[in-house]
Amino acid sequence: MAYDKFTTLKSTAVPMPIENVDTDQIIPARFLKATERKGFGDNLFRDWRFDANNQPRQDFVLNNPIYSGKILVAGKNFGSGSSREHAAWAIYDYGFRCVVSSFFADIFKNNSLNVGILPVQVSPAFLDKIFSAIEKDPKAELVVDLQAQTITIAATGESESFDINSYKKHNLTNGYDDIDYLQAMKEDIRSFAANSPY
Repeated sequence: MAYDKFTTLKSTAVPMPIENVDTDQIIPARFLKATERKGFGDNLFRDWRFDANNQPRQDFVLNNPIYSGKILVAGKNFGSGSSREHAAWAIYDYGFRCVVSSFFADIFKNNSLNVGILPVQVSPAFLDKIFSAIEKDPKAELVVDLQAQTITIAATGESESFDINSYKKHNLTNGYDDIDYLQAMKEDIRSFAANSPY
């Protein structure tokens, strides 16, 4: 199995209301040497999390102990820039399973879906409501229901639907990457090949 199955996620969230976050800010290019998915979380938002002396920047949200959870709530246009899949690897390796924004760069969105991160695109108005709920209570929980394709602010019950490709939804629900998906179909593939007239 490529990653944990995603069905329903109920979690507190980390708010990062910064717009136009690109993949080099998510994971700087100097940390792209490894080819395995492990260890990239250590350098997630590296230049924002740490200063030149490798000390945590106290004003950055990931260094603020009042915020935690498996959901990252980001500003508009998250994941723009280069197509590096390491950005999604870093977010997953850090412990996030869902990123919420009002707009995602397409390549980042697909890279995230391929490694078990659910990108939830909401309206700007609903994103503002989420930020407000977290500002009011840092322990506010969000409920992300993949089957129903809804995200809900638990405290208020306010909810919004989101779109997802049916193939990617199937894979997330089963914890599959593309290879796992094909492996799960291998008996059907063998049967088709055996009965093919060609």
